Amino acid sequence: MLTIAFQTLRTRWSTFLGTFVALSLGVALLTVMGLTLASSLDAPERQPERFALAPVVVQGQTTLSLPPSIGTHVSRETRKFAHPRAVPEATVTALKGLGTVIPDRSFPVRAEGGPGRLVGHPWSTAAFAPYEIAEGRAPRTADEVVVTGDWTHPGNRLRTDHGTVRVVGTVLSRGFETAVFYTDARAAELSPKSTQLVVEAAAREVREAVEGDSVHVLTGRARRLADPDPDRDREAITAMNALFGTAGGVTAFVSVFVVASTFAFAVAQRRREFGLLRTAGATPGQIRRTVCAEALLVGVLASATGCVLGSYGAPRLAARVVDVGLAPGWFAIGDAKWPYHMAFWTGLLVALLGVVAASWRAGRTGAAQALREASVDARAMTWGRLLFGAGLLLTAAATLALALVTDPGELLHRKTYVSRPMLLITAVALLAPVLVRPLTRLLAWLPAQLPGAGGMLVRENAAAGVRRTAAVAAPVLVTVALTGSLLGATATLNAGKATEARERTTADFVVVPAGNADAAGSKRPTEGPDTAPTGAPGFDAHTLQRLRAIPGATVSASSSSAVFVLEDGVALIRSGARAAEAAPLAATADLPLAAGKVSDLDDESIIVNEEWERHTVGQTVDVWLGDGTRKSLRIAAVMTTGTGDNGVYVTPANAPGAHVDRVDVTLAAGADPAAVAEALRKAGGHVLTRDEWLRASLPGTDRTTRYGFLLVLGIALLYTGISLANTMVMATSDRLRDLAVLRLAGATRRQVLRLVGAEALTVVAVGGVLGLLVAGLNLAGMRGALGLLSVHAPIRMPWPELAVVGGACAVLAVTFSVLPAAWAMRRGAVELAGARE
Repeated sequence: MLTIAFQTLRTRWSTFLGTFVALSLGVALLTVMGLTLASSLDAPERQPERFALAPVVVQGQTTLSLPPSIGTHVSRETRKFAHPRAVPEATVTALKGLGTVIPDRSFPVRAEGGPGRLVGHPWSTAAFAPYEIAEGRAPRTADEVVVTGDWTHPGNRLRTDHGTVRVVGTVLSRGFETAVFYTDARAAELSPKSTQLVVEAAAREVREAVEGDSVHVLTGRARRLADPDPDRDREAITAMNALFGTAGGVTAFVSVFVVASTFAFAVAQRRREFGLLRTAGATPGQIRRTVCAEALLVGVLASATGCVLGSYGAPRLAARVVDVGLAPGWFAIGDAKWPYHMAFWTGLLVALLGVVAASWRAGRTGAAQALREASVDARAMTWGRLLFGAGLLLTAAATLALALVTDPGELLHRKTYVSRPMLLITAVALLAPVLVRPLTRLLAWLPAQLPGAGGMLVRENAAAGVRRTAAVAAPVLVTVALTGSLLGATATLNAGKATEARERTTADFVVVPAGNADAAGSKRPTEGPDTAPTGAPGFDAHTLQRLRAIPGATVSASSSSAVFVLEDGVALIRSGARAAEAAPLAATADLPLAAGKVSDLDDESIIVNEEWERHTVGQTVDVWLGDGTRKSLRIAAVMTTGTGDNGVYVTPANAPGAHVDRVDVTLAAGADPAAVAEALRKAGGHVLTRDEWLRASLPGTDRTTRYGFLLVLGIALLYTGISLANTMVMATSDRLRDLAVLRLAGATRRQVLRLVGAEALTVVAVGGVLGLLVAGLNLAGMRGALGLLSVHAPIRMPWPELAVVGGACAVLAVTFSVLPAAWAMRRGAVELAGARE
């Protein structure tokens, strides 16, 4: 069998070329994913940055963990406070007796023409990084600063949100922040709260001095916890692994899909060959083993090639993800060996899985097939394929219905709307032979009515070759369905979030802190601290007083915070919160309430959403506030779940440490909008109308998801190109006698080529329609989930992207069908008609 298989590969190399390329690329991608994952598992622990030379850092309490008294069954996982606690004054006094205590402060700074993420610190902390003066000198007065990097120079004046300052010195950047250093006194004025400090004393003495206090003593590598966003490396690696894991899953799925489709079509083309083998005495088992041996040989060669390609591609991909900011700067590919084994054996398994159904069909070929002359596919759909396809379709429908009934919010999660299309794609692809013939006749009906025989020939040829049409349409189906489902899901979900924001925001104006206008575009109107920029500046008390004093306006000042609740008695859940007074909130916003009233909100109550375990008005719920304070609050009202961004609402008394970062303004009856807007600008802040705020707050797809989808769709389009090219070349080569007969019947060479191109376009249209059907069904399920969650948003189909993908498929199909036909017709029609298979 191996000898026959090897000879078949030599003779029919063009048939297996597409499979070889597809498998090679798939194994290469799996190798890259595996090497990336292995490198992330062996990632080094980040070293301290801002406090690399600090002897000891004492940090106020920053995380919430439940005490053992609540129960041994409760998860001990910690949650970060929305507002870290300051180091207690008594602790600071005790530490001063041990040595010099240097308070650290961090606060955002916005400078005209400066970098986007400036952060302010006291100059005395610069030595612990260490930062050293490159030009100029240290700051001495309140209007003097030292900056990192070379974006400005000593002598320049900067207009900042904290006033105009003069640059007196620069220090070399250390890469992890762009800092502005003030004098210690000025930094204390701008940021009175100090959540951490450096103590120049022995660590043992510091620990003894603070024993029993709610503070953390950081030494050695633990000092990195005092750096800004110390978990950013871990979060970036987790997001990157999720991205590559999704891409690897799609790669495996599309590989099996393409290989199975190619082998199935190849077996259908070789019916006479298998019939001759049966006539010569070959048993069905021998035929099956021959086909499997062919797949095994292709799989071994392709897997080995893919591993080599992956070893070259992984370092380049690692450098790329570092360049675009998806991975930390230190990330690089290691020397792990298991990814090569995983990729090689997976590639071999994919090849064998892809040929299983085809080999079974090959073994059922009868000896009479050797005498077959007609090319019409009389029975393209087998009972097994029909039952399996129908079963998958019913499974997709049943799981969708179950999700809609039990947990519609599950359909809005990325892992769900990425994986669900694959189930429907497989089901529709299996049922394609049933759908292809009527759909082809429908699409080609109008061209068939035109004068001439061209339209009729296109329709009949495509409808007669069901297997050929289904094989070509399959990769188009995959690409169109994935493009429509993935991009359409994010667009539909974003449209739902935009609808929520539009319905909720009834204020005529929204005011954000001066110098923070760009934040309007980065934050949703109801976002809590989970997504608000860390250390975002707020309004000062004087500005708030002037805003509230404007005649003809109702002002609602709100701030970002968080609350924590113990769900199911075991899990500590963090929910984003907005803190606002009840009466102004009710006048400036229309919350999506399912029960209760906004006006009932007070310092002893909370507004929750239906996702909470306890969500009945009047019930009492135990929560931890943004600074870790435990409190029992009565449920005043309950909001619908929506898209999951509704969060909770509390009063400012239950958001200690939160700064007002947004002011909603509603006009009184008869008030002049222009006059009120001018008064708001004079009071201080960046004023946006309702429409401007909604446009600035339009939700978008985060960078990791965007890159992930581009990678997934790029993989799908690449495989589509390979499969289309291979299948079209196979199909055209198999029809050389048909083309010769057309030439002998009087058709010109140009007419034959136009016919071949028109057939290719028709088949691509069939695949495109099936892909749109899959995408439409997926998006309809998401739309149903949004409706059940009280969000009324339209389905958003990504038509421009679908047009690009469809056009690319059409160009590939026409190119790789017309070129082989044109090459073959260089010979005479009589010679072609007598050519052997």
